[in-house]
Amino acid sequence: MDCGLRASSLLHPWPPSSPFPHSPFPSNLRLLKMKRLGLVKQQILVRNACGFDENGSGNGFPVTPNKLFVQEAIGAEYGEGFETFRLDGPMKVDVDFLNERLQEGFLKRIRYAMKPDEAYGLIFSFDNVVADTRALKLIAWKQLASEEGKEIPEDGEMQRMMQYAGADHVLQKLLLGDEAESELDRLTLRFSQLYYENLLRLDRPMDGLKEWLDAVSTARIPCALVSSLNRRSMTETLDRMGLKKYFQAIVTEEDGMESIAHRFLSAAVKLDRKPSKCVVFEDDPRGITAAHNCTMMAVALIGAHPAYNLDQADLAVASFNELSVINLRRLFANKGSTFMELQKQIIEKSPPKRKLKIDTIF
Repeated sequence: MDCGLRASSLLHPWPPSSPFPHSPFPSNLRLLKMKRLGLVKQQILVRNACGFDENGSGNGFPVTPNKLFVQEAIGAEYGEGFETFRLDGPMKVDVDFLNERLQEGFLKRIRYAMKPDEAYGLIFSFDNVVADTRALKLIAWKQLASEEGKEIPEDGEMQRMMQYAGADHVLQKLLLGDEAESELDRLTLRFSQLYYENLLRLDRPMDGLKEWLDAVSTARIPCALVSSLNRRSMTETLDRMGLKKYFQAIVTEEDGMESIAHRFLSAAVKLDRKPSKCVVFEDDPRGITAAHNCTMMAVALIGAHPAYNLDQADLAVASFNELSVINLRRLFANKGSTFMELQKQIIEKSPPKRKLKIDTIF
């Protein structure tokens, strides 16, 4: 993670409209503070590379192309978490630490005993779960290919690669070929701009999502959204789709999480729920693995990946219309001292052999 600001926003959330907290001090002092954090140089480099204005935005939205469409690490393979900073120094936060420290207090335990649904926390991935971003990527790739005078093959393998592979890999296969790699940065930046322009027109959530969020909101179950995009784009997109009111927490690029699992853990902290009480809604097998690494349940949305690739999920559905709050209770119904333990194989024992105690030979 860059700039040494690991998960600092978990302790002091920043306003969605700006990646830096508001300050009552003059702008010169604020600039001095930014220099100490080592952020000014990075902002200038990104702004100059993208052709942004003095506010660091292009076409009204910020872009950090180097972090777009890069395959993130799953994370938390051994329960490790992220690092956050406090006044008394850095503190490492892992899965076991959060499950222990986020235990419900006495009053919460009484409340959750009467209303058990409120003890859960729901975490939604943005891509292909909240919104269909596969179509946005395909449109952006076709626009970029048209600008470069190239044609995109219609075969299924190439279409799938454009949807799921990293931008660098797609550019090498699709547009660059044997050309100089100096064009890679330019094309990556342009692809990012085209994708954000399409994202600004996105106003329709996945089928059944709004009804499902209405149901969990009625049950007073808090929800969080995780994405690798920036906070401003996420809040504006949620506002256009009419979903902003349903999410109590948002984890975005500004939170500086280094892996998929770290994003999920950050969402659990913001929801004030133990990771073991959270349910992740994902469409990617890697995200499902990350959820299980965090001791979270995983509900897979079939579509981007076929059902046989999502068999490790605790529950797989074709759409949100198939879900009810009862499904959440059933996910945790068998969770106890024997949950996820290896099943002992029952071997039928053969009857014991008869032992002769008296010698019958005369």
